[in-house]
Amino acid sequence: MRRPSPRLLLACVLFILLALAPILTIFVGNDYPLIVLTRVLILAMAAVSLDLILGYGGMVSLGHAAFLGLGAYAVGIMTTEGVTSGLVQWPLAILLTALVALVIGALSLRTRGVYFILVTLAFAQMIYFVSVGLDAYGGEDGLVVPTRSRFSVLDLSDRTSFYFLCLVLLFAAIAFVAHLARTRFGLVLRGAAMNERRMRALGFPVYRYRLAAFVIAGALCGLAGILLANHSEFVSPSIMNWGRSADLIIMVVLGGIGSAVGPLLGAMVFMLAEETLSHLTTYWQLIFGPLILIFVRFARSGLIGLFPERSGDG
Repeated sequence: MRRPSPRLLLACVLFILLALAPILTIFVGNDYPLIVLTRVLILAMAAVSLDLILGYGGMVSLGHAAFLGLGAYAVGIMTTEGVTSGLVQWPLAILLTALVALVIGALSLRTRGVYFILVTLAFAQMIYFVSVGLDAYGGEDGLVVPTRSRFSVLDLSDRTSFYFLCLVLLFAAIAFVAHLARTRFGLVLRGAAMNERRMRALGFPVYRYRLAAFVIAGALCGLAGILLANHSEFVSPSIMNWGRSADLIIMVVLGGIGSAVGPLLGAMVFMLAEETLSHLTTYWQLIFGPLILIFVRFARSGLIGLFPERSGDG
């Protein structure tokens, strides 16, 4: 009988622990731990979407947070204009981020290496400055979301219900990316990252595969933005700045590049370190930065490297 994959077991254990997390609020006496964990889940979903193109496709994007912001702003603006139904908001927001990802990807993927990084950064900063100029929707000060998305069968105003929604959607995204990595689509992405010329010689349209991956990643990140807007009930240009894109890359690297569950580990460690160190000093990055350098030096495979991969694992 085949033994289950260590990484599959890890994913199951994490799901169970995170599902039991709301019990903490009973012992602590307030909702703060649940609020922090909900944010971790949302950013982990954004990191998972980035890992699809970074870990499997070898595409280092320094503008991925733009899709996070687009999803959040789409929900915020529609809510402000009186459109509060989640059945309308969410599909339109995801469609918007997918279309923008299609345009950015179609142009960015004409470049390689550092030029790809710079082009994605340039597009993200353009979107950032557009949001700053939206004076009707708060401009640089941001936009207050009057109410959370409304569904007839789900009350998102309840923090526990919203937390479980984020948890289910995150693990659905992890399962989707893990499955995608094992399909022909994922194998072509990996092959192109290792040797693009050989994949072209084999007859694979590498550009189309990469563009499709870029669009899927953008749409997934847009979903994370939708959740973030509902969680914070506030959106601002800062969530799509290049610094947030760098944070997502750090989460992926910490957890383990090219592993569906790795970004969740990275997000948990990153957010825990930020939450702990920021209470000790305002300049917590001065402590966190060297720790990342040490980690990258001695743990090249990230946290997921502690769980050996078997053939066929994601």
